[in-house]
Amino acid sequence: MSVPIYVVGSSNTDMVVKAEKLPSPGETVIGGSFLMNPGGKGANQAVAASRLGGRVTFVACVGNDIFGQQALEQFQKERINTDFIVISSDHPSGVALINVDEKGENCIAVAPGANGQLSTTMVEQALTLIDGPAILLLQLEIPLETVEYAIEYGHKKNVKVILNPAPANKLSDSVFRDIFIITPNESEAELLTGIRVTNLESAEIAAEKLHEKGVRNVVITLGAKGAYLSSETTRKVIEGPKVTAIDTTAAGDCFSGALAVALSEDQPLEQAVAFACKAASISVTRMGAQSSLPYRKEIGSVA
Repeated sequence: MSVPIYVVGSSNTDMVVKAEKLPSPGETVIGGSFLMNPGGKGANQAVAASRLGGRVTFVACVGNDIFGQQALEQFQKERINTDFIVISSDHPSGVALINVDEKGENCIAVAPGANGQLSTTMVEQALTLIDGPAILLLQLEIPLETVEYAIEYGHKKNVKVILNPAPANKLSDSVFRDIFIITPNESEAELLTGIRVTNLESAEIAAEKLHEKGVRNVVITLGAKGAYLSSETTRKVIEGPKVTAIDTTAAGDCFSGALAVALSEDQPLEQAVAFACKAASISVTRMGAQSSLPYRKEIGSVA
């Protein structure tokens, strides 16, 4: 039986405009289509993990408004444990404004709202219940103090901590040694290491820098090229299925959620990364964040 997955992170409502191109500063692009979706990196990863078969508890903070109410209802429909989602009466739910071009590339602006109120106390109330093996999955759309506290607390509980360091931000060097797997993309890896990742050689150098900081396992996601895995026994690129991307909005979140599920099932690391690549490759063929996330039965349909 799989071990439980605790996702600590953000919940947003995504307002998406898909147009031919991304606007330049001061430019208005006409002719787009609009849709509104539940999103937020934490929520996306929690939903991804649940749809793929994980036993997920989501720790988050939402506003006492229509967006927060809709989010809670959606999480419950997704069979996610919402006992540790706090409703703030003082701050609105988080909102993200997303532009997507015809190639599937995006740019995103986020108003964190209640996400910024997710405190160490709220996190401890959830994690204190862990009484055995578990997976703890985090991102960086909540206060860094809360992220770093959760990493340290999870490590003391002997759980496997996965950090998706997005959106890109600096971290205290002391937290790296408590991380079981870190999953940056190329730009996030550059911010954390100072190494610009453009090819396999630079990915290897960046991964080594992260190992030197204390991270046991490094997975640098490379978009359509797959992911570079660097562990004690493996250093290689694991390729994903070839697909035509139409929206990459939640691809990294899908990858992280899928990786957490595979590890919760005790899959070998290389196999777990391949599983995550397959899940992410499906998500980029669909519009939206949570609406793009695949179910477990779909993973076998991609080569």
